[in-house]
Amino acid sequence: MIKMFAPGRLTIRARLTLVYGALFLVAGLALLAVTYFLLDQRLLQPFSFELPDPAKIAGVAGRREQRLLIQGSPDTMLYLSTQADDLRKATRASLLTQGAVALAVVGAFSIAMGWVIAGRLLSPLHRITETARRIGTAPAADRGLHERIALTGPRDELRELADTFDAMLARLDQAFDGQRRFVANASHELRTPLTLNRSLVELAMHRRTAGDDVKRLGETLLEINTRHERLINGLLLLARSENELADRSPVDLADVVEHVVAQSAGEAAAAEVQVRAEAAEAELDGDPVLLERLVQNLVDNGIRHNAAGGWVRVSSRTLPDGRRELTVANTGPVVPRYEIPVIFEPFRRLGRDRVTGQGAGLGLSIVAAITRAHGGEVVAVPREGGGLTVTVALPRG
Repeated sequence: MIKMFAPGRLTIRARLTLVYGALFLVAGLALLAVTYFLLDQRLLQPFSFELPDPAKIAGVAGRREQRLLIQGSPDTMLYLSTQADDLRKATRASLLTQGAVALAVVGAFSIAMGWVIAGRLLSPLHRITETARRIGTAPAADRGLHERIALTGPRDELRELADTFDAMLARLDQAFDGQRRFVANASHELRTPLTLNRSLVELAMHRRTAGDDVKRLGETLLEINTRHERLINGLLLLARSENELADRSPVDLADVVEHVVAQSAGEAAAAEVQVRAEAAEAELDGDPVLLERLVQNLVDNGIRHNAAGGWVRVSSRTLPDGRRELTVANTGPVVPRYEIPVIFEPFRRLGRDRVTGQGAGLGLSIVAAITRAHGGEVVAVPREGGGLTVTVALPRG
C-alpha cells in the first residue's frame, strides 16, 4: 500500500517507483515501435512472383520439373500473394499483441523491483528520521541526545548526512551536560559561603553585647540567607533530577503521600488550610527521595498558594493502563489558563509571589524534572472557582 503523508502527496519511495515505472514504460514502448518498424521494413515487404516462360517449360526434360513450373500459373501466384498478405497481417498483430502483453508483465515486474530497490536505498533516510523523531518527542529537550545513528555502508550523501547529524547531537549533548555540571558546581560552591554567613550572623546575634538593632538585623539577614539556601538547594536538586535515574527501588506512592501529608500538618495548620490524603496503592520503581520531594513540592505549592479555610487534596491510584497517577488539587486564587504552559519553567512566579519575590520559583520546575527523570508526564489544569489541579502520571518501571 502506498503511504501518503498528506492528501494528494505521495512519499519519496512511491514517487521514485512511479518514475522508474514510467521510464521503463517509455523505453519499452520505444523499443517495441523500433522493432515493429524494422520488421515491417525488412521482413514483411510484399512478395513478388514471375510467371514461368512457356519456352522454359518446353526446355525442361523431366515431366516432374515441367509440372512444378506449370503450377506457377496466375491463380497459384494470386493464392500465394494472398497468403503472404495474411501472414504479414498476422505477424503484425502478433507482434503488437504479444509485445504489449510482454511489456505490461515486465513493466509490472520493474515497478515492483523499483519499489523494493527504492525502499532499500531510502532505508538509511528512514533510520535518520526515526532517530530524529525519538529525540524530538522525548519528554525533555536533552533526553535522547546520547543516541547516535552510526550509519554504516558506503560514504555517500546519506552517510554524510547521518554523520553530520551525529556530530550535531554530540555537540548538543555536550552543551546540555556542561550546563548541568555548571549549575551543580556553582550551586555547591555557593553553599559554603552561605553556611559561613549563617554562622557569623548567629554568632553576632548571640553575643552578650548585641543590641536589639543587631538582633533585628540578624533576623533579617538570616531570613535572606534561608531564602538563598532554599534557592541553592533547589538548583542542586533540579540539576540532579535532570539526569537519568541510575538506581531504582520499589516505592509505593500511597506511603509517600501519607508521609508528606503528615509532615505538612504543621504548615497547613498555620496557614489555616486543610490537607486531605486519599492514598490508594500505587507501587512503582523509582527514586524514593526524588518522589518524596515531588509530592512535597506539590503539597507545599498547594498550601502556599491558597486562602484561609481552603483545602488541599492529595490522591494516588493505579490507572487501568498500568501507570501510577498522583493528583494534587487545591483551592486558592484563580490561575489564568494562559499561565499554565510556563508555570513549570524555572524561576516562574505567579500572582503576588511575582511582586514580593517570595519563593525561588523552582518548586514546579523540580516536579517536572523529577517526572521526566522517571519517564512520566505532568499536567496542570486550573480549577473552576480558583486553585489548581496537578496530575502526575508515572510508568510502573
